[in-house]
Amino acid sequence: MGKTGQSTVDLNSPTEVKQAVPFEELDHMVPPIEKNKKKEEPPDRGSWKGKFDFLLSCVGYAIGLGNVWRFPYLCGKNGGGAFLIPYFLTLVFAGIPLFLLETSLGQFTSVGGLGVWKLIPMMKGVGLAAVVLSFWLNIYYIIIIAWALYYLFNSFGSNKKKKWQKVKDFTFIMYECLTDTTNLTSAVTEFWERNMHQLSSGLEEPGELRWPLVGTLALAWVLVYFSIWKGVEWTGKVVYFSATYPYFMLFILFFRGVTLPGAIDGIRFYITPDFNKLIRSEVWLDAATQIFFSYGLGLGSLIALGSYNSYNNDVYRDSIIVCCINSCTSMFAGFVIFSIVGFMSYITKKPVQELAASGPGLAFLAYPQAVTQLPMSSLWAILFFSMLMMLGLDSQFCTVEGFITALMDEYPLLLRKRKKIFILIVCFISFIIGFSNITQGVFTFSAIEMTPLSLGKYVYPLWGQAIGWLMALSSMILIPGYTVYMFCTTKGNIKQRWQRMTTSLEDEKPSRHEERTHAGSVGEAPV
Repeated sequence: MGKTGQSTVDLNSPTEVKQAVPFEELDHMVPPIEKNKKKEEPPDRGSWKGKFDFLLSCVGYAIGLGNVWRFPYLCGKNGGGAFLIPYFLTLVFAGIPLFLLETSLGQFTSVGGLGVWKLIPMMKGVGLAAVVLSFWLNIYYIIIIAWALYYLFNSFGSNKKKKWQKVKDFTFIMYECLTDTTNLTSAVTEFWERNMHQLSSGLEEPGELRWPLVGTLALAWVLVYFSIWKGVEWTGKVVYFSATYPYFMLFILFFRGVTLPGAIDGIRFYITPDFNKLIRSEVWLDAATQIFFSYGLGLGSLIALGSYNSYNNDVYRDSIIVCCINSCTSMFAGFVIFSIVGFMSYITKKPVQELAASGPGLAFLAYPQAVTQLPMSSLWAILFFSMLMMLGLDSQFCTVEGFITALMDEYPLLLRKRKKIFILIVCFISFIIGFSNITQGVFTFSAIEMTPLSLGKYVYPLWGQAIGWLMALSSMILIPGYTVYMFCTTKGNIKQRWQRMTTSLEDEKPSRHEERTHAGSVGEAPV
């Protein structure tokens, strides 16, 4: 047997003598087994730094083009003030709960839209479907920003007799004080169809790329890239400008709009309730569609934005604030838009309901018609199209951030250390695919609509609509597909497979939260 103070100990084995390690050196020794088990740690995923970073990011993401060009139209079309009844019912019982659910799930798990499904593995197909859906959305949504940039650049110049470009036999004049209002619509429509798009006869004739739009699309992707390339710490600074700038423009356009002759007629059409329309199912469907469209639900972006919160952030308060701001912005934008529509009704002597439009028709046809009749028309065009650009931009880069976060959290060791390169590759690939939307043919990605598509009098061919259905199915098929895949690849009998498919996966290491004080259940989290 060994003696006290000696560094060797006699073991019972007659053939083995081992060195004893002094007690004070034990903490500095790493057992060989644990040394081999040590894994490479992924880089830090980052978190919001400013007090209002998350709040403004959600505001910028949720408040987009749909608030300005879709909600006012739906409100006027579906009974004016009466439309607010199904709208707010859907908001209370679907919009706010789902908004809170997505942001709180991200905050609790601290992962993006794919990793969050470790809570119920068999439903990971929902996350995959959201990733594919956001990929398609990123490609065609940014086209609207490219259009806005095109109009914005063409808005600079003199107020009268401004010739934008000659194509074939047409001279497109947008900012011209016209005395004959019968030519007003045709001048703006010609610019939209023959100048910017140079539309061909149909989808089967894609024609050439519109190189000016290639340039504005490239600029839009550059803006998106440099908004998110350094992570959420940088994005949190960008949204202080991108999320607040549209409000300054809305207030300026509001005060200008309500002072125009005929504005009161447009506003009256916007707010006058027609309760008889509430018996129509399409009114309630429009309200639900607007809530889901405006709040960006189901894309995984809200999960990603919430995942960068500290564990104890009051996400319930933030969700209520964002939802209230979103809906109030939609209603306020209606006053801005319908004051302009009322002015157009006064100028053209046409009823307001005939001039009210939705989507691109409102932004790129109806509003330009109005500014041609205003003093300093270039100024009002610059304010409007810069507002459209910023409204679309922060919604776009937050959706791209959701897509990027989902993949980087799924493959942290591979992608996080190469984040800037990975984002650059995603933006470049999306930019190239986006060329399909800026040819002379009718816009390919519009074919994703569920009803037979038409553009004016042109009806899309069957094969074009089939492309749209394939794009839609490319996301939906992943939900049942992944469930079947997991069932087939999981070992064990049916009961054991079902248990593994519905039991949440434990983290090998808890998610990094500086303020996290426990690893409790969802019910214990202050959400």
